Amino acid sequence: MANVSDTSEVARGYPHLGTVRSAVTALYRRISADGVLAYGPSVLPADVAFSDDDDLHLGAQRVARALVTHLRLPDARVIVSFRDMEHAASVELTAGPEYFIELNSRFRTHRRDIGAALAHEITHVWLHRLDLSFPDTRDNEILTDTVTAYLGAGWLLLDAFREDGMSSQKLGYLTPEEFGYVLAGRAAVFGEDPSPWFTSPQGYRAYTAGRERALRDARQPPLTAAGRIGRLKYARERRLAAERLPERAGSYAPERHDGPEPYAFERGPDGGLRVSFPCTTCHQRIRVPVRGRVRARCGLCRTVLECDT
Repeated sequence: MANVSDTSEVARGYPHLGTVRSAVTALYRRISADGVLAYGPSVLPADVAFSDDDDLHLGAQRVARALVTHLRLPDARVIVSFRDMEHAASVELTAGPEYFIELNSRFRTHRRDIGAALAHEITHVWLHRLDLSFPDTRDNEILTDTVTAYLGAGWLLLDAFREDGMSSQKLGYLTPEEFGYVLAGRAAVFGEDPSPWFTSPQGYRAYTAGRERALRDARQPPLTAAGRIGRLKYARERRLAAERLPERAGSYAPERHDGPEPYAFERGPDGGLRVSFPCTTCHQRIRVPVRGRVRARCGLCRTVLECDT
């Protein structure tokens, strides 16, 4: 079920970032790194273009077929209809092969956003078929938005974010900046730049903000790309961990003003100090010994990370 907001109050920032990262990890665990890499390139604007001259129902079916093809659901048949409803869209999840998607009647005249609403609902079908879900309803919708973006169709949802002096519109459950964060993560993996596809200035700005947050993840200690201030704090916390941790047990998670640091220290089975930190690609935690320069390879997504522990 896709959410739509038509008020001036749109949540901003990164309130769901922990769930977003967990969703990316779950995606990699479910379909593997090779499975993720099969979803390139992203859906292109021409694939989901919808003009006012197009027949409403035939055009919606055409866009749905393009998204079904992109998400590699060749035996799924999507039937699209329109009705008055609270949410932007909903889908009836069954055993298939036919799936019935209802779109809010507002899309009869807001046709440029039909692709965005369908992308979210068809990803629900994709997740249903793979039996991938989160137990909480809200978290499951965040999973759906995250997977939609990471598999190459979610830029449509961010492009549907628009504001003017009187109102705003946003599709999906992620904030605009969180959509940008996920899209930047995908762009780094696929070497893809979605910037030219945005028709919404607000969507583009949210993407650049999310991209900066993703780049900040790649500059956290113990990564060698970390800045001088971060490296100095890391060295101080490493000394404290060595002093505070018992000889063969325990862990130490440093704090900062806005929450815990992404890295934490612990004693390994041999009594040596280890540091754990999230992979910059799939966000699974990686553990390496504290012994200076090391190269860590994520066992889940196979990303190689240069570290100075």
